[in-house]
Amino acid sequence: MFFALDGFLFAGWVVRIPAIKQQTGASASTLGLALLGVSAGAVITMMLTGRLCRRYGSHAVTVACGVLLPLSIALPAQTHSALSLGLVLLVFGAAYGGMNVAMNSAAVDLVAQLRRPVMPSFHAAFSLGGMVGAGLGGLVAGGLSASAHLFLLAGIGLLVTALAGPALLRHRPARTAPEPHAPQPQRKLDPRARRIVLLFGVIALCTAYGEGALADWGALHLEQDLDAHPGLAAAGYALFALTMTIGRLTGTMLLERLGQTRTLVLGGAVAAAGMLLGSLAPTVWLALAGFAVTGLGLANIFPVAVGRAGELAGPSGVAAASTLGYGGMLLGPPAIGFLADWFSLPVALTTVALLAAGASVLGYGARNATHA
Repeated sequence: MFFALDGFLFAGWVVRIPAIKQQTGASASTLGLALLGVSAGAVITMMLTGRLCRRYGSHAVTVACGVLLPLSIALPAQTHSALSLGLVLLVFGAAYGGMNVAMNSAAVDLVAQLRRPVMPSFHAAFSLGGMVGAGLGGLVAGGLSASAHLFLLAGIGLLVTALAGPALLRHRPARTAPEPHAPQPQRKLDPRARRIVLLFGVIALCTAYGEGALADWGALHLEQDLDAHPGLAAAGYALFALTMTIGRLTGTMLLERLGQTRTLVLGGAVAAAGMLLGSLAPTVWLALAGFAVTGLGLANIFPVAVGRAGELAGPSGVAAASTLGYGGMLLGPPAIGFLADWFSLPVALTTVALLAAGASVLGYGARNATHA
């Protein structure tokens, strides 16, 4: 529920970016700087959330962020300048970053208990929430103001947290119980282990960059460059989230049949081809097809990379790879903004394909490290 809520609220925000861009009068580069507020708030919080999870438990921190995130999502629509937008996005980013680290920590504990590679299923819930959030945004984009829409999302988010939070708080994570090997995560990693964790973190970053870029700039590309209706433009991210959800729901089966290396390599190659089509296609429908293929390709790379880092280096590996990965998701949109001003938005979006191809190459290079 919390993974789905996170995706739902994030998608609700991103589909209203074109309206808020117009409201604030921001250029592509100033909007990119404002979006950097999300990145800064999230990165700062990610550094602190691990400590909070160790002190209060990942479940309690997840619920706390489940309150803060809906409250913060209503703020961007109240701004009328790029500066004020960037400042409120610091708050939104802090809540978003805290939620992602806390809920991933809780998911890692549950995956260990289940003893199956089901991490993609948790991320499928995020994508499903994103699909619903973007779909709802597409339906109301033409008739509901950004302010009213985001206030509605805030109310829905608080209601979900009120319903799901108590159940999560009643469940004590297995890792909090004393275990014979409990001191192991506190040990420093040797240099080789650090390099391997860094490698998987970079793979996660390359693919999360694409997810963040499509979330923040996909609708604007369809509306601005291809003259799509606001509702159809919002549907672009919904389609991307739908195919990503499908890919992640089948992720466990894919991993069991193809293995992790083939899943990484093929996923990166498919995403690169899809994004080249999505960014350079001359028509809306071809671009939408490219977005759909990109979602299928990116679907399982991030959860596989984070899961492998955890298997190799324990909780510290999960934390490092997750932070790098989400850093890519959050730092990608500002980079796209600057590239869009220097070149054009379609050209800027081709960097998603470039990094997806890089993730494929790195995934092949990590074929021996996966059994270290």
